[in-house]
Amino acid sequence: MTDLLETAVVTGGSRGIGEALVKRLAADGWQVYFTYVSNADKAEQVRREAEEQGGRVRAFQLDVSRTEDVATWFKEEIKGVVNLGALVNNAGVTRDGLLLRMKDRDWEDVLQVNLNGAFACLREASKIMVRRRQGRIINITSVVGQSGNPGQANYSASKAGLVGLTKSAAAELASRGITVNAVAPGFIATEMTQELDEQTRQAYLSRIPLGRFGEAWEVAAAVSWLASAEAGFITGHVLSVNGGMYL
Repeated sequence: MTDLLETAVVTGGSRGIGEALVKRLAADGWQVYFTYVSNADKAEQVRREAEEQGGRVRAFQLDVSRTEDVATWFKEEIKGVVNLGALVNNAGVTRDGLLLRMKDRDWEDVLQVNLNGAFACLREASKIMVRRRQGRIINITSVVGQSGNPGQANYSASKAGLVGLTKSAAAELASRGITVNAVAPGFIATEMTQELDEQTRQAYLSRIPLGRFGEAWEVAAAVSWLASAEAGFITGHVLSVNGGMYL
């Protein structure tokens, strides 16, 4: 398999942090396969822009909440087709609401994508990586998975679950040369934060010691390093990229 391309898989790569991840890893020399759910035009734009910068990128429509589809995709598009060197579990959704009013569906949808989807991708990727006895797995968790956040019980729980998944998988896979780490972004300047009203925006900023929102490229830089050879002796770690927002 030495003639196959070294590839990084990024889930949820068509916007925000995911878009930055795709472009950074492509610039680092990885061939990048990224997934998206519905916006094919935006996914094509990301793919084109990354390739214009010299990257090798492919986009795939895949809903990671459909775990059987995840298994099929890894079997058909990854195993024996490319050398899978890295997996970045970034796909995520929010269904915010107060706990007392949260519907079962809002809870289940968030856990299914953010946690179950990441588990399914990690499981399938690790099956391939153990045979090579090398690999990098990076889960994108969140500061609210560490601290909690009013109105985000489902999202916080899913991201906290990723921390436990990261540490358990790291312990299981270390003997096979596979590192498993997590990156926990704080409030990042994305489409979501741009839609905040000024009062809410200022309230969030007041909780960040550095006094600003982070940038998606800063999260991508942390992932890039964890995916590199320089981070080969780091596993089971949660790297916070939050401007000092430790609550």
